[in-house]
Amino acid sequence: MTISIRSAQEIDAPLIARLHFHTWRETYRDLAPQAAFDGVTEEVRLARWQNLLASEGSKRVILLAEIDEQLAGFGMAGPASHEIFQSRAEIKFLYVGAAFKRRGVGRKLLLHLARHMMKAGYNGVGLGVVVGNDPAIAFYEGMKGTRAGIYADPGPVWRSDNYLYVWDNLPDLIGQEL
Repeated sequence: MTISIRSAQEIDAPLIARLHFHTWRETYRDLAPQAAFDGVTEEVRLARWQNLLASEGSKRVILLAEIDEQLAGFGMAGPASHEIFQSRAEIKFLYVGAAFKRRGVGRKLLLHLARHMMKAGYNGVGLGVVVGNDPAIAFYEGMKGTRAGIYADPGPVWRSDNYLYVWDNLPDLIGQEL
């Protein structure tokens, strides 16, 4: 099994939206309020990804992980959206489809996103993990992320409490390549 990583293109929006929709619902089914589930349809995700992928001159990177030409996961990183990140880049999305979990997809995406942010001039990266998302917390701690705080992410449909995980030495993080 080979995991390939590539930059997302506008044509990928429907595939990303579908994976984001289903993975988000599975991940947050016991954490998010019903109003969030009602408001975040696959069509809403599609419109958002079409907009993100059409934005030219953006300082963010959107990467896809594929296995056997199937979308296994995606990630996005760029300038931080909240002051708690300080001077670090933010990994805004990192999702892996249920059929591809525990195969190294999340690790590979995280390391590639970190590599891109280092090339963009950042010394560190951070990401928010919803309090109660225990599998993600275990993954980021396994990747030697440091819990550096807690903050409220207003989100478009749900105000969630998040732990901030950081990596302030990107060469050390990138060195965790399998």
